[in-house]
Amino acid sequence: MSNTSNKQTVESFFGKVISTYTRAQAIEDGVLIDPGSMAKEAGFKWPVALTADAWADCVVWTDDDSTQQVHQDQSGRLWDVLFMASHVIRTRKDSGDRMLFQLYRVTRDGHSTEAVLTTLKLIVGPGDYGEPVITILLPHED
Repeated sequence: MSNTSNKQTVESFFGKVISTYTRAQAIEDGVLIDPGSMAKEAGFKWPVALTADAWADCVVWTDDDSTQQVHQDQSGRLWDVLFMASHVIRTRKDSGDRMLFQLYRVTRDGHSTEAVLTTLKLIVGPGDYGEPVITILLPHED
């Protein structure tokens, strides 16, 4: 009996691929947002992206927001997210591909001035070519 009869291709097992959507396409479409060089400054060795919802909730801040609420800037808010995500990776005692982390951020609602604790999720998974990548998202996102 030959081993060649037991070998199957992915396509023969699962069927023809109907559609693919790569991480690069998600970044190009704005579904994921690349934080740029600040991720490396925060200590990340693998590529990082935030979901658009996580970005909108914890990073976005305009001059109008500073006028109406409290003075902050978007790069400072991004640094807070990246630093806390990097911190949880460095200090976590157990292993796994998903972890929750928390940070304080002012809600962007037109009137809040006090920071509140919020939770984000970090997932390590395969990139477009199987390389490790990190995605930061809201807890209810997958």
